[in-house]
Amino acid sequence: MLCQTLPKPLLRRFTKGSNEVRGRLFQITKLSNYLIASYRYFCSMKHLRALNKYFWKYRWRLGFGVFFVVLSNYFNVLAPQLTGYVIDYVNHSLQFNGAAPSTDGKSYDILIKQLINYITNLNGAWSVVVLCVVVLIVLALLKAFFLFLMRQTIIVMSRLIEYDQKNEVYKHYQQLDALFYKRNSTGDLMNRITEDVSRVRMFTGPAIMYVVNLVTIIGFSVFFMFQRSPELTIYVLLPLPILAIIIYVVNQRIHKQSEVIQESLSALTTNAQESYAGIRVIKSFTQENTMLRFFTQNSEKYRQSAVGLAKIEALYFPAITLLIGLSTLLTIMIGGLYYINGTHNIGPGTIVEFVIYVNMLTFPVSAIGLTASMIQRAAASQKRLNEFLDTKSAITDQPLARDIPLKGDIVFNNVTLRYPDTGIYALKQFNLHIKSGEKIAIFGRTGSGKTTLAQLLLRMYDPQEGHLSIDGVDVRDIKLASLRRQISYVPQDVFLFSDTIYNNIASGEANVTEEQVYEAARQAGVHEEILRFPQQYQTVVGERGVTLSGGQKQRVSIARAIIKNPHILLFDDCLSAVDAKTESLITGHLNNYLHNKTAIIITHRIFASLQFDKIFVLDEGEVIEQGTHEELLQIPDGYYAALYQQQKKA
Repeated sequence: MLCQTLPKPLLRRFTKGSNEVRGRLFQITKLSNYLIASYRYFCSMKHLRALNKYFWKYRWRLGFGVFFVVLSNYFNVLAPQLTGYVIDYVNHSLQFNGAAPSTDGKSYDILIKQLINYITNLNGAWSVVVLCVVVLIVLALLKAFFLFLMRQTIIVMSRLIEYDQKNEVYKHYQQLDALFYKRNSTGDLMNRITEDVSRVRMFTGPAIMYVVNLVTIIGFSVFFMFQRSPELTIYVLLPLPILAIIIYVVNQRIHKQSEVIQESLSALTTNAQESYAGIRVIKSFTQENTMLRFFTQNSEKYRQSAVGLAKIEALYFPAITLLIGLSTLLTIMIGGLYYINGTHNIGPGTIVEFVIYVNMLTFPVSAIGLTASMIQRAAASQKRLNEFLDTKSAITDQPLARDIPLKGDIVFNNVTLRYPDTGIYALKQFNLHIKSGEKIAIFGRTGSGKTTLAQLLLRMYDPQEGHLSIDGVDVRDIKLASLRRQISYVPQDVFLFSDTIYNNIASGEANVTEEQVYEAARQAGVHEEILRFPQQYQTVVGERGVTLSGGQKQRVSIARAIIKNPHILLFDDCLSAVDAKTESLITGHLNNYLHNKTAIIITHRIFASLQFDKIFVLDEGEVIEQGTHEELLQIPDGYYAALYQQQKKA
């Protein structure tokens, strides 16, 4: 409405002014976007600083590798000079029109100059040509030899760094607390230690090799080109700034796309890992098509990202080929004009020399895109690795922690534990005293805090309030390795390694004997069943013990705990998958084995054959009943008494 009421001259001025403002704003926005992109690019490079310690460790290999690159390229750039000289020499010897070959020290390398001085004493063009061919072959062999040494130093260095980095990542994974593994998926952890480390290796090896090769070959070539003809060199190199702009723009896209690809690959790996681990559940509920649909969706996202990156990278090679071809055309055209006009001391040999230089630059210049892509991908992967490597475990040894032999006097004093992710209280002002040598049972409904007791004793978590001590020493003042080495734990979710039964039972014990393994299996009530297997103790149990029944896995896990022969044992619902006869057999063995040992048995069932010194009933993180078997049966409407009556009826 306002525009309609304005005079036309004023309206034109107003419209013109607003267009100028919009144009300026667009330019400012575009400039700011480039500045932000540049800032992000340099910030991404800082993630690679974490590799400096490896470069320092293998500094001799890196130094010799760079030296071999320089030597290889040095002998490489001598060939064009010698070729150009031979063409001019033959051209002049056969009395064709053209400039005489240059013999001054400014145009050629010192080695080529000495060779030229020797050539001048020869008779006949054929002798000169044959000698130069031999020299060119020698130069090619020297180049190849130092190229071999270059790969033996730099590429081998990258493999050693990959080895060290995988070990570092795995060691760090082992030190992180249980909460970390609840927050991160197994597939993502696997992807970082495999795919991300492999991408970083492409930076520490091929990318560094290409960068050094690129710098030296361009440096040598441009130097000798300027020595030969500065004017022609400037014309030949004119397309390179255009190439630099293309590389800069495309690099920004590559970096962003690389991060998206890595995230998509992590999701894909997680999806596959969960499907493989839960294949029995998937088949039981006929969810194969559903899981396939989920996997296909994640795979499609990864495909689109990878194809998008491939399309971006595909811009490099046509652009580089075009620019190299343009440089070659400029060399022939301008050099030819100089030759025809008889100026700048340009002959056929110089033109051929420059054409060889330009083609020699083809691979290094084309490798700019590949190298930039490697560096960008490595930066994105190293950033992901640094995220985990910079993660500090909440459970660590205190500065004054010491190695203490444990007897088993355990005290929970006003212990409160709240899980940070859910905010749920597992224990609230919890108090419990277990004397050394006592055998106690922990009962309670699901979620009452029973398993939390075992995890606190093993310092999988630390309480937010209160203290937990063993033999009068706070568990935080005991070295983690010492604490866990002296406690045997049979978890509720039994885990067996994909190895033999023998190795699963002997796990973690270096000096164990066969008889000790057999005795531990007898105590767990599984020895006779193992002997019935075709391979007996050498039977491979498969991933997570999939080839064994639930009860067999539990008993192998019990045997693994028994063989340590500790003073403290934790059994977390470890007999839920065995029948009454097997349970009676195992508890009978345990009665004898647990003599003078502190044992905490967490269970949902009452074991008639196990004699407990005290029984505790938990509910919502608090002790609601405690006493001996007989005392708890006297509590009217008690949880333990009701459970006992229900079990008797069953």
